[in-house]
Amino acid sequence: MVQRIAVLTGDLVDSRKASDPKRLFKELDAALEAITDRYGGQGERYRGDGFQIALPDPATAMHAAVLLRAALIRHSEEDQRWDARIAVAIGKDRWHPEQRVTEASGEVFVRSGQTLDAMSEGSSHLCLKLVEESESECLTLLTRFVDDLIDGWSRYAAEAVYLSLWHDESQQVLAKRLGISQPGVHKRLRAARWSLLDDYLRYLGQRFKDDSR
Repeated sequence: MVQRIAVLTGDLVDSRKASDPKRLFKELDAALEAITDRYGGQGERYRGDGFQIALPDPATAMHAAVLLRAALIRHSEEDQRWDARIAVAIGKDRWHPEQRVTEASGEVFVRSGQTLDAMSEGSSHLCLKLVEESESECLTLLTRFVDDLIDGWSRYAAEAVYLSLWHDESQQVLAKRLGISQPGVHKRLRAARWSLLDDYLRYLGQRFKDDSR
């Protein structure tokens, strides 16, 4: 059955420079497994530092992309930032959650890969491509803004965002989880521009949810 899905294709940034590549790949694998379990998708790592995720619900696509980047950044080494380039494509395909992504070859998978290839020529770390729609200048601009926002995160800001997205709990509860004060949590989330990021994710989640009806 043909339905709208999301495909995230990505690769690690400067993985060869990591002083502990085994730990980096371990964190990537853990993030891929956690995200695909949470959103009912399939994901695989390939060519060492490359990966692809297919999700049956496009409304979860950008949440998954931000979670993955936050998961890497929060575990960064002291002398190297861990991050990934991620190209998100949304379009119709016959893929289903029981199918491995390496067995899929529909247009949405191809476009996601092509978008990632194009990103390697610039400085972008996050892009969104809507396969069946003409290019949306508004969504492109919003995603560029969020990409730039994430590029400015510290490990502590990324950790606060990651846990906020994962658990959707109050700052008081998050403070206990992190072992810091509530004002400390507020400071980290403010540095991460959390309120703007949350609005962006809610907006796209609702838009793609409406589009799938």
